[in-house]
Amino acid sequence: MTATTFSSQSSPTDTARHTPPLTVAAIDEMLEYLVAHWHKVEPAHHEQGLGGRICDLHRFNFLLWHEEDIARSPEVTDARIAQVKRAIDKYNQARNDAIEKTDDWLIEELARRGIVAGPTAPAATETPGAAIDRLSILELRRFHMQEQIDRADATQEHREKAASRMAVLDMQRAHLMEALQRLIGEIFAGQRPLRGFRQMKMYNDPSMNPYLYKAAEKAGTRTAA
Repeated sequence: MTATTFSSQSSPTDTARHTPPLTVAAIDEMLEYLVAHWHKVEPAHHEQGLGGRICDLHRFNFLLWHEEDIARSPEVTDARIAQVKRAIDKYNQARNDAIEKTDDWLIEELARRGIVAGPTAPAATETPGAAIDRLSILELRRFHMQEQIDRADATQEHREKAASRMAVLDMQRAHLMEALQRLIGEIFAGQRPLRGFRQMKMYNDPSMNPYLYKAAEKAGTRTAA
């Protein structure tokens, strides 16, 4: 995959003006490729624009997935679990920020194209960024389910169970891709507004999490003493 494969630019023609910057098929192709690729190399990318925002989101989901696997291992020490928990918090915060940045890019692109939904146009309950996040996780799940199907050390029953689950994942992917393509199409046609949804996560904010700011207050009191 190259940086130009998934790049998109606005076009002056009216038809292209209302054409979404990326198709959902191209987004999913990128997500599926990167899951497999990142299991061979350090997860990184060189995409720009909307593709870059999506790759950032996908990378944080990839890192989060594998930290959660470590946390569930019965062989890790309590100290290691504490490290993993902090990493999970960090990646989850970055993941939520990446969802918002994906939507922000789309909102800015709509403004660049002069696309504004009518005042009575109905909004969707989910933003494209949130749906792309679900698609990212779905591709991670499909990759690891395929690993279970291919396991030489597993029983036939186990592989068949994994294969039946993969069939469900494939169906869910098709449904999600169809719904997401329709949503993005309606947004760029001006039939639905795109409103950024802020998660307002508080647990990593030292001024909002009571355990963090109370610990800081205690540390300040000890220092003053």
